[in-house]
Amino acid sequence: MSVLEISGLHAEVAGNEILRGVDLRLESGEVHAVMGPNGAGKSTLSAVIMGRPGYSVTAGSVTLDGTDILSLSTWERAAAGVHLIMQYPTEVPGVSLVDALSEALQHRGRDTAGLSDLMKAEADRIGFEHRFLDRALNVDFSGGEKKRNETLQLAVLQPRFAILDELDSGLDIDALRDCSRRVEELSNDADNPLGVLAITHYSRLLNELRPDHIHILVKGQIVTSGGAELADVLERDGYAAFTSDDEEVAEESAPSSLDDLFKM
Repeated sequence: MSVLEISGLHAEVAGNEILRGVDLRLESGEVHAVMGPNGAGKSTLSAVIMGRPGYSVTAGSVTLDGTDILSLSTWERAAAGVHLIMQYPTEVPGVSLVDALSEALQHRGRDTAGLSDLMKAEADRIGFEHRFLDRALNVDFSGGEKKRNETLQLAVLQPRFAILDELDSGLDIDALRDCSRRVEELSNDADNPLGVLAITHYSRLLNELRPDHIHILVKGQIVTSGGAELADVLERDGYAAFTSDDEEVAEESAPSSLDDLFKM
């Protein structure tokens, strides 16, 4: 069993504190959903875990099986077993999907024999057309095609933990069902259960990706945690049940885009 543990995490952007003491423990095979209003710090949490430039950690830690990953570069965190599905997947002209996956697997010391067949099998599972497999990474893909592509990469790379930064963003009902069901299957894999941290605004994602725990993030802090019943509260009452009228939510802004992850 692997453990991703976030302890007392504080982080800021351009001197503006966004995360104000986040504590969360995620184990293999568990699905944790982090929900909250706009600007609450959800995307900042994913960016800090993966090492996006422009964010400063001022206190706390993030460890993977006891190893401090905040001291690692982005690619080292990925190689260690932490994978991010971006809210807005990056287009990488000139780099094919098969080449990107082959390079990633080789760097992890894994065999690439049969990669093409594996990619086709995963594509079939999530309704991703085979003709996209030879294209440049995410180039000229629709929003749904990009998310299916990201889900395929997750299944092939088999990390220990996946962070889903609004997987449901831009997806139609069919694409959302296909992608979320595949992630749910990976979390239940008997040999290599995936731990999932799903960041989302909406409970519709959780209809297929069934969470073990839901955390409500407000103003950079987890204000309450519970089971699937919290999603029902949100559907009924919205975030008003967890915020006060006079609360001002910090803006989440960063001086650089997620493209910077590819420059490290």
